[in-house]
Amino acid sequence: MVVAVVLLSARSDPTYEMRFQTAGQLVKGDEVQVGGRAVGSITDIRLTDDNQAQVSIEMREFAPLHEGTTGVIRLTSLSGIANRYIELTLGPSSAPELKDGATIPTARTTTPVDLDQLFNTLDPRTRKGLQDVIQGSAEQYQGRAREANETAKYLNPFLTTTQRLVNEAGSDDEALTRFLVESSGLVTALAERRDDLSSLVANANATAGAIASENAALAGALEVLPTTLRRGNTTFVNLRSTLDDLDVLVDASEPVAPRLAPFFRELRPLVAAARPTIADLRRLVRQRGPNNDAVELLRKAPRLAAQTTPFARNAIPALQKSTPVVEFIRPYTPELVGWFRDFGQTASPYDANGHYARIAPQFNAFQYSDSPAGPTLTPQDPSQRMNANGVPNYFFPAPRRCPGSASQPSVDGSSPWRDTSGTLDCDPAVVPPGP
Repeated sequence: MVVAVVLLSARSDPTYEMRFQTAGQLVKGDEVQVGGRAVGSITDIRLTDDNQAQVSIEMREFAPLHEGTTGVIRLTSLSGIANRYIELTLGPSSAPELKDGATIPTARTTTPVDLDQLFNTLDPRTRKGLQDVIQGSAEQYQGRAREANETAKYLNPFLTTTQRLVNEAGSDDEALTRFLVESSGLVTALAERRDDLSSLVANANATAGAIASENAALAGALEVLPTTLRRGNTTFVNLRSTLDDLDVLVDASEPVAPRLAPFFRELRPLVAAARPTIADLRRLVRQRGPNNDAVELLRKAPRLAAQTTPFARNAIPALQKSTPVVEFIRPYTPELVGWFRDFGQTASPYDANGHYARIAPQFNAFQYSDSPAGPTLTPQDPSQRMNANGVPNYFFPAPRRCPGSASQPSVDGSSPWRDTSGTLDCDPAVVPPGP
């Protein structure tokens, strides 16, 4: 009777309920593990009213569980379906115990992410890029199976040495911690300058593209590089004696060097402001495309010189012979400008027919004389009108007036103007009558 009572009253293994967002392909009978050891199994899986998975587990060991226990659905391998299990992380033993049948909420459970779920998060463009990577990898190894096998042969030593490296790094926790902290600071600094880093990568890509576009020139440069280095060897040998002489210059300039600091500080804004100018100058000197920079202009300079030499040979005597003409015309510049100005004013009146100009040339229409009543202008008969020399106009041509003689002479004698050398072919006495 005692044995029967003990057997009938023996307690079964405690059970608990665990809430997951999804069952994660769990089935009844899957294991419950703690630290890689099977300590229980799944007894039931049901759907709750809020469309969550409620999984019942039975604990054969480590029961009762304590508050703080968490559960994660794990995969034994990537292949297969019914190969999942629940891994428990036990709560501290000082925490309160969970009663038999207690529920571990979804806040303390984690559902695995299947591979198809990961692929579903990728947009079509990303999936296409992943397919291109896989196909490109196949093309990369196509016809290179032997090289790939050689790589696989060295994979085991690589993994072994990597394991030794990891073990060595883990043996000094303090140094590893300091390395991780400093690496975190480095990554943070790089993240703060991500725009500059992105520009650096873009510029490096452009530089690599420019180098690749000049591969023929680069190959030619590499071919002549050994000869250049051999010839440069003599230069480097002679450079040693030059550096010895340069030491004297450095010693002499050392007292002056501190004075250069203020100069460089003032020069810095100029250098910053000159960057656009230097960039424009670089494009002016060398720019992609035909016939658009100074280098190509200099290449065409010999042909230009050959074509302009005959022109220059004839232009020099022409300029020399035109110099006296220019010297004669130059003093009359005010009169020429005044003619253009007054000509425009003459035609400024207008009526319904448009602009018009009234022109009435008069040559010595009056005779100037002094009388007791004052200066007097007496009209002359048209046949008696003469030029400024008192001679009828039909006997002699117009006189040669000096610059500024279109009006009466100035009181200070500044007009009419007469050059000091006397080479200007004009008569300063030809001036209009009157004060």
